[in-house]
Amino acid sequence: MSGTITGIAGPTVTVDLKGLRMYEIVLVGKAGLTGEVVRLERERAVLQVYEDTRGLAVGEPVRGTARPLTAQLGPGLLGGMFDGLQRPLEKLLERDGPFISGGSSASVLDSPRQWHFIPVKGPGDRVTAGETIGQAEEGAFRHLVSAPRDGVLASLAAGSYSVCQAVGSYDDGSPISVCQEWPVRSPRPCRRRLPPTEPLVTGQRVVDFLYPLARGGTAIIPGGFGTGKTILEQSVAKFSDVDLVVYVGCGERGNEMAELLEEFAGLNDPWTSRRLMERTIVVANTSNMPVAAREASIYTAVTMAEYFRDMGYHVLLLADSISRWAEALREISSSLEEMPGEEGYPTYLASRMAGFMERAGVVETMNGTVGSLSMILSVSPPGGDFTEPVTQACLRTAGAFLMLDASLAHRRHFPAVNWFQSFSLYEQTMVQHFSRIVDAGWTEARRRCRTLLQREEALREVAEIVGLEGMQEQDHLILHSAERIRLEFLCQNAYSEDAFSSPEQIMAMMNRILADHERLEGRLAAGDTLEAALGKGGDEHASQ
Repeated sequence: MSGTITGIAGPTVTVDLKGLRMYEIVLVGKAGLTGEVVRLERERAVLQVYEDTRGLAVGEPVRGTARPLTAQLGPGLLGGMFDGLQRPLEKLLERDGPFISGGSSASVLDSPRQWHFIPVKGPGDRVTAGETIGQAEEGAFRHLVSAPRDGVLASLAAGSYSVCQAVGSYDDGSPISVCQEWPVRSPRPCRRRLPPTEPLVTGQRVVDFLYPLARGGTAIIPGGFGTGKTILEQSVAKFSDVDLVVYVGCGERGNEMAELLEEFAGLNDPWTSRRLMERTIVVANTSNMPVAAREASIYTAVTMAEYFRDMGYHVLLLADSISRWAEALREISSSLEEMPGEEGYPTYLASRMAGFMERAGVVETMNGTVGSLSMILSVSPPGGDFTEPVTQACLRTAGAFLMLDASLAHRRHFPAVNWFQSFSLYEQTMVQHFSRIVDAGWTEARRRCRTLLQREEALREVAEIVGLEGMQEQDHLILHSAERIRLEFLCQNAYSEDAFSSPEQIMAMMNRILADHERLEGRLAAGDTLEAALGKGGDEHASQ
């Protein structure tokens, strides 16, 4: 099925090809650029091209592929770096150099490489779609090979195979391979969804202690420029207690992605002591890449994440930043002359965002195992305005809100999570888990910590009126202990050994601060001054 180009407006191309379907992939022009159908009319179709359209001319041929944008899933994904269309960037670098030419493509998975396949079914067995028939090993991970459809197996043999070789066949002769394809805009199926019951340990004290996240949950990290969104997400990627991490640089600056890849390549996983990249997949869609590919990048990433979730793994998806994805959606909507909503974003922004975030969760997979997909999305509101549409659309679906405060960042307090404006809807369940597994005093320690921080905030307002000299010794003690919590506990240096704290270390640190506070309270009750109780020449903390 082929036709010709009748109009070009930037990345938007109009063609006279009939018989297309919405979101079908179309090869555009003599170079074979990849485009996607975004509008169908009586006599024409409108495409959004994922690549640079410079040099494209009216009258060039277009050809439909009769399939949507799909992701290849199988052994060879781990440690890989892909663009928004799942093209392997390292292979393209070796073949074409540092710049991707129009129409470039390469095998996503390492075709010549052999993978050891172990069957769990045999010839003559009847299988259903999604049922596990064997497994292929990739390092420490095992890929569960599932039946692509219902049927009876004619052959299935152990051995070493490449992804393009058949490991078996059905009784009608159709082959079965270790590789599968899945349309990226369609969620992968599961038997049932389960409530999140286990915490997602990030190693960040302010998160794990005050605003705990859940495996299978969603969180957003909004913050203005310079508040540390990227550093916080990268720290979470390094230290989170998950099996795999999928990191999406959605519209990120190229130098930030280069630094991320260089750093990850030399890091050891604190949980397994193996190379961090062995359990990481990077989708790099930098700001200089075409806008349509940026819009598709998060769907490509979440499909790969769902693939590993369906094997019973705990997967974490990090996107930096979802605001640039929304800006790409706005640009595409504008080029299609759709009715704009608030601040020019399309009217379906909230529903599209919710549809994406709903792909997170804890599920019972089709093969009976339990896996989870967690999402942490950074948001870049212009001017730090959290009432803008993207932040508000995320808030409708997200289970946790970790607000980054510009005033904290300016004081060099990182992570700059505002402990009064942030919240977590998973708090009650996760606190009960930590109290049961880590320390029975977890709940009481959190309450006392928050009380000290709240009382400090109130006393700061009083101090602005009466001055520190007019305050009581007990008030000075509260300021002293709260400052210790802020500077020693809530602050973490992402570039030192303090970058990660286990739940046990978190509890030990907080207990130490609270015990010192109790000891000083006893000294004040006995008639000592805070200066004497601290045993030094002056109250450094309370006087600042």
